[in-house]
Amino acid sequence: MSQKSSTSIPLLWSIAWRFLRGRESQLLNGTARAALVATLLGVMAMVIAMALMTGYRKDLRRKLVRGNAAIIAYPMLGSEATLEDSARSALRALPGVTDVRTVVYGQGALVGGGALDGLEVTLRGVDESTKLRDLGSVEFDVGYGDGESLLRDGRLGVVLGSELARRLAAEPGETLRLMVLGLHQGRPRFRYRSVEVAGTFTTGFSEFDQAWVVTDRDELIRLSGGEAASSLIEIALGDPDRADEVAVEVRGLLESEFLVTHWRDLNRELFTALRVQQIALFFVLGLIVLVSTFNVASSLVVLVREKMRDIGSLAAIGLAPGDLRWVFLLYGLGLGAVGTLAGIAVGALASWVLTHFELIRFEPELAAIYFISSVPFRIELQDILAVALFSLTVTTVACWIPARRAASILPANALRYE
Repeated sequence: MSQKSSTSIPLLWSIAWRFLRGRESQLLNGTARAALVATLLGVMAMVIAMALMTGYRKDLRRKLVRGNAAIIAYPMLGSEATLEDSARSALRALPGVTDVRTVVYGQGALVGGGALDGLEVTLRGVDESTKLRDLGSVEFDVGYGDGESLLRDGRLGVVLGSELARRLAAEPGETLRLMVLGLHQGRPRFRYRSVEVAGTFTTGFSEFDQAWVVTDRDELIRLSGGEAASSLIEIALGDPDRADEVAVEVRGLLESEFLVTHWRDLNRELFTALRVQQIALFFVLGLIVLVSTFNVASSLVVLVREKMRDIGSLAAIGLAPGDLRWVFLLYGLGLGAVGTLAGIAVGALASWVLTHFELIRFEPELAAIYFISSVPFRIELQDILAVALFSLTVTTVACWIPARRAASILPANALRYE
């Protein structure tokens, strides 16, 4: 008898479907259900794990870029970052650039509220044209607003990270004591200033929320003596993934006056480690799916034994061995596909619930380690396709031997089977 398949796939699938939905065998139904549940659980675990790693990586990147911008230019000479209007306009004209801003950083401490001994803080100086919305969710006190000056009427306003405000027990409008580390004639010197809490911001990135204080740039330079403050240029992009190519154009415009870097360079080791961890986790959890395929193969073995007379009848009326092999492969693939789709659906639903209700949250101490306050689960098409392809591939390989065995049965022996 010819080994070549000569029957249309729809007919072969209809035969496989009749085997798949058969109800006369309790043993076969039980084995099939076990295979279905095992595949569902394995695929669900893979989907949730991939959503966790992708969500963590993407959320971490988004919050890093939100706080520091996608591209940063450090001045090569001195501590003051100055740009000519023509250079600033040229940078803003680059494709993908949404903002160019000069920012000053300093170190200091805040005293007041519930922290009478003071808390060390990182000071970020911005000008009144800078939109503080870049920091995430910002809540202002009455009298202050986004894009307005934080220095007016002799009062210096500060916007605190939400976790810092909680640790200080500071409410909007409350007065705190700010100590700024500066330099005078090359020696460290502390300057003090009373400040008013203008509002709070929440980035979701623990390092920013626990230690950042945003205030007026010019006043921060004055308090630090103009020497201890670090001035730099931040370039925001609409698509942070284009930071590599845009940074090349920025270097060409700024030439040797600035050292230009971007978020990928600054965090390359971290994101490489996360990517390697995701790949390793994919294959480790893939072992669950691999084990579940043995249940699918077992179901196929039971099917071959119980449908021996049907196999003989099909072979006797002219169904080629290659066609028989396809019937049982389609049966195994059908069982694996149903379990895979169900696992993807359940895993996606679980990921949405975990993210929407923020069921996995960290205390401030743990948030400082993992950088985020809650764990996001993000479903991406490429992850779903990878899980589905892996599941169906290992199912096909597991079903190949039982299907080949069924195709090798002689019709006369099958018809004599009791």
